[in-house]
Amino acid sequence: MQQETVKKIQNYEQAIMEIIVNGGDARSACLKAIRNARKGEFAEAEQLMMRAEESLSKAHAVQTMLIQDEIRSKKNEISLLIIHAQDHLMNAMTVKDLAVELIAESRLRLDIEERLRTVLKNG
Repeated sequence: MQQETVKKIQNYEQAIMEIIVNGGDARSACLKAIRNARKGEFAEAEQLMMRAEESLSKAHAVQTMLIQDEIRSKKNEISLLIIHAQDHLMNAMTVKDLAVELIAESRLRLDIEERLRTVLKNG
């Protein structure tokens, strides 16, 4: 899938937009996954996390392509747009890491709540 994304890129600006769009999609999916996990909807949360991982993989593939181009002496202009794209990608990666932790915490919290209900019910 990442190879397909990279092959479709026609120019530098399109590459930057791929990073921004996929980074934004990944971040949004992670935040939705956190909200679902808080409600105990773990299957949906896991699907959203997989979607986030796919988007991050696409963005990372494009980023890798740009880095490899630079290594091969194909210099691209450093612009505010590429900085913005990198910021989007790094932010999405951070949110994903936090989402994994928060989903685990939600599982633990719901398990503790269920155990407490059982103890209180059986008194």
